[in-house]
Amino acid sequence: MEQAIGALIHQHAQESAFLWLLRDEATASPHYLLRQVAELDQRVEAHLDGLRIAGGPAWELCEEQLVPKGAGEIFAGAALAFETEDNQRLTDLLKAASKSVQLSRGLISALGWLAGDRAQPHIRRLLQSPEPMGRRMGIAAAAVLRHDPGPPLAEALRDNDALLKAKALRAVGELGRLDLIPVAKSSLASDKEEVRFAASWSVALLSGDSQALGALQSLGESKGVCREKATQLALRRMELSGAKAWLKGLSQSPAHVRLGIMGAGAIGDPEYGPWLIERMKVPSLARAAGEAFTMLTGVDFDSEHLDGKQPEGFEVAPNDDPMDENVAMDEDDNLHWPEPTLVQKWWDKNRGQFQNGTRYILGKPMTIEWLKTVLRDGRQRQRAAAALELAIRQPGTTLFNVKARGFRQIQLLGKPGPPIR
Repeated sequence: MEQAIGALIHQHAQESAFLWLLRDEATASPHYLLRQVAELDQRVEAHLDGLRIAGGPAWELCEEQLVPKGAGEIFAGAALAFETEDNQRLTDLLKAASKSVQLSRGLISALGWLAGDRAQPHIRRLLQSPEPMGRRMGIAAAAVLRHDPGPPLAEALRDNDALLKAKALRAVGELGRLDLIPVAKSSLASDKEEVRFAASWSVALLSGDSQALGALQSLGESKGVCREKATQLALRRMELSGAKAWLKGLSQSPAHVRLGIMGAGAIGDPEYGPWLIERMKVPSLARAAGEAFTMLTGVDFDSEHLDGKQPEGFEVAPNDDPMDENVAMDEDDNLHWPEPTLVQKWWDKNRGQFQNGTRYILGKPMTIEWLKTVLRDGRQRQRAAAALELAIRQPGTTLFNVKARGFRQIQLLGKPGPPIR
């Protein structure tokens, strides 16, 4: 009997960690809706409930599973430890989570899982930590909950630790702290890429400052890990004429054409429709071009029957060949393979609905009301785009967190309607 109970607890521990990882990926995926994120959350919570019910024996029987093998295990362990306020286990988990930024994400998410009033005491303790990583996790958790950490945020902006400083700079934008723009601007020329990106991202989001936009453009044209996010925000924040001029240069460069495709979807001007259809003819670019086309027009490839098959001979990474050294995940996974001929026919039929010089998202001009609808009923990447556009139009407001727990988002936005098609 004890063996069966132990196996069940182990299963709850493993599933809560695995489902958190699945949920973490889903929040940035192109095909998930808010209601589906909320459903995943319920599955995570069900397994956490199983561990809660087990009580003390859960720790003895499954502590090995909750040892930090990854961010998912950190999340599961921390979610229980924060709720029970088990100081020894919290100390152990904090030490483990502090080993890397990736592991720390599990602990930050566990704090974001709690109700705000229950999370605040733990966040305050982290903000008072003597270690930069502890303070970084405190600021990150506060930002996840869109709670202003107060003076510790301003202090972190002047810290010498690059990871802490970058997280604080990013929080400035997420929390809409207009008063901290001057301090954030002082980091625009940092020699640390993560600091430079976070500073330029927040300053550009909050003010459209030309120096910050220039820094984002430089980051977009670099080979750094921030290039896509830098490009997306820069194009959304720039004046339309300047954005188009920069996009033209990106799209003519083989090294940057993919960024150009995403940028065309971000700008949302219908003049890019024909160019995106042409890019659909290139297998390595086809799915990204299809996503950008949908971002602009709102067309649903399923309901309109505009999708085709994966081109013969085109291999999606990673494949099943054990000798292939390319193990990078397919960045276009879960996107449609568009059929260019069919898409062109749809465009010829519907082109008259769109006016050049107007920015569209999912087929309608970017009004505040429509952006709010996209934020509620769109898919995750579309929702993230709408959140950025709303923050740009409403300076000083917090950036809506499309990765927050689903039920909290629904409380703020209302019950989701049918998917936008």
